[in-house]
Amino acid sequence: MRYNKKSMKIRLDYNNMMSSVIGKDGIKEDDFKTPSFCRDLKKAFKSVEEGKGKGMMGWADLPYNQDEIVEDILETAKSIRKNFEYFVVLGIGGSALGPIATFQALCHLHYNDLPRRIRKGPKFYVEDNVDPERMEALLDIIDIEKTMFNVVTKSGSTSETMTQYLIINNILKQKLGDKAKDHIIATTSKSAGNLIKIAEKEGYKTFYIPDGVGGRFSELCPVGLLPAAVVDIDIKGLLLGAKFMLEECKSDNLKKNPALMSAVLQHLSMKNGKNIGVMMPYADGLKFIADWYAQLWAESLGKNVTLSGKSCHVGQTPVKALGVTDQHSQVQLYAEGPFDKVITFIGVDEYRTTVEIPKGCEEYPNVNFLCGHTMNELIQAERMATEYAVTKAGKLNYTIMLPTLNAFTLGQLLMYFMLQTAYAGALLNIDTFNQPGVEEGKNATYALLGRPGYDEKRMELANAPQKQNKYIIC
Repeated sequence: MRYNKKSMKIRLDYNNMMSSVIGKDGIKEDDFKTPSFCRDLKKAFKSVEEGKGKGMMGWADLPYNQDEIVEDILETAKSIRKNFEYFVVLGIGGSALGPIATFQALCHLHYNDLPRRIRKGPKFYVEDNVDPERMEALLDIIDIEKTMFNVVTKSGSTSETMTQYLIINNILKQKLGDKAKDHIIATTSKSAGNLIKIAEKEGYKTFYIPDGVGGRFSELCPVGLLPAAVVDIDIKGLLLGAKFMLEECKSDNLKKNPALMSAVLQHLSMKNGKNIGVMMPYADGLKFIADWYAQLWAESLGKNVTLSGKSCHVGQTPVKALGVTDQHSQVQLYAEGPFDKVITFIGVDEYRTTVEIPKGCEEYPNVNFLCGHTMNELIQAERMATEYAVTKAGKLNYTIMLPTLNAFTLGQLLMYFMLQTAYAGALLNIDTFNQPGVEEGKNATYALLGRPGYDEKRMELANAPQKQNKYIIC
C-alpha cells in the first residue's frame, strides 16, 4: 500500500504545557534556553543518536534491516491463513502487549466475531497471563488441531511463557504425535537461551529476536510482525511509518524533533513533581497502545541509580485511560485533583468510518440537539472539551494527533514513543534498557518453585519477616 507521507504525518500540540496557557505550573520559554538545559539536551540527544543500532538500541535499525525477514514472515503468514483456523501468541510483557496493541489498532474491532469469509484469517488470541482459568477458557474455544501457536520469549526461560508452552506442547503431542511440531512457531534469540535449543531439537519454524532488541522495544521485529501479518496487517507500512519517524527525529532542534520535545516536556514536568503520566487515546483502536506504552515508560524509566551509580529513584507512573470512556471514571480526578500529572491525549482527525446520529426525540431538546451530527463530531468535541476542562483547571496536557489510523501512522506512533522513552532516559542519566526491579521478582519466583541454582534466594525468602496474624482480618 502507498502512503502520502506529508498528509499522514502525526503532529504534536504542546500548547497546554506552556505557562502562557496553563499558568504557574507550566513550562516557560526561558526553560528551554538555560545553559544547563541546553547542555543536558545536546548530551542526551547525542547519546541516543550515537547509540542507535548499538547495544540495546538495535530497535532503531529495525525499519532498515529486515527486508528478507519480512518476506519470510509474509510467506509464513500466508500459509497460516490458509491452513489454520486459530492463531495463538504465547508470551508476556512486550511479547504480548505489542501484538495486542497492533491487532486492536489495525483490525476490525470485533475481528474474531466476523465470519471467516470476511475475516480472511484465523481467529487471533494472545495469552499473556498464567491464570489457570484463562488457559482452560482458551482450550474451551479453540480446536487445538487447527491452531498455530507462536511461542515468544527471547531468553527461553520466561516462566510464564514456558509454562504455556509446556502445557500446549503436551496436548499437541498427545493429539498429533510427530505432527505437533507443525503447530508451533518459536520467536526467540538466535544465539542464546533455552527456546532456540528446544526449537532446533523439535524442528519448529523459528524467527529470531535481534540481540539488541529488548521485549518492550520488540514490536517492530518478528515478535510483532508475524502476528500482525497473520491477521493481514500491512507490516511493510508499519516499518515505513517507523522509518519516517526516525528520519523526522534526527535533529536536536526541539522544534524539528517531536519525540525529543515530548521527552523534554515530560522531563521538565517530572523535575517539577509531575510523577504521574496519563495516556488517554480517543479511539477504541488505540486503547491498548496505552497498555503497551505503560510498560515501555515504566520499565524503562523507573530506576534507582544513575549511570554514574548515584541513588536517584526516578520515573513517572503511567496511567491508562480511554476517551471518552474514562471521562466518566477518571477525569474528575484529573480536573480537580492534585497537580501531579501530565496528560497525553491522542486524537484522530479522520476515523475510518462515519456514523450519523438520526433525527428523533424532538420533544426533548437536551437529546434532540445531537440529531444531525455524527458520532465522529461527538468524540472530537468530547476530546476538545476535556482538553479545555483540564487546561482551565491548570493541569498540564499535550496532544498527539494522527491524520487517520493505519499501518503507516501506527508505525510512526510506535517509533515516536520508543524514541521519546530513549530521550527521557538519557535526560534522566539512567540505563533506559535494563530492568533489575523485574529481575528481582523473577528470581524470587524461581526460588519459590525450586529452580536449580537459586538456593541462596530461597534461603533469603525463608528468612524474610513473617506475616503477623494481628495484621490480617478474617
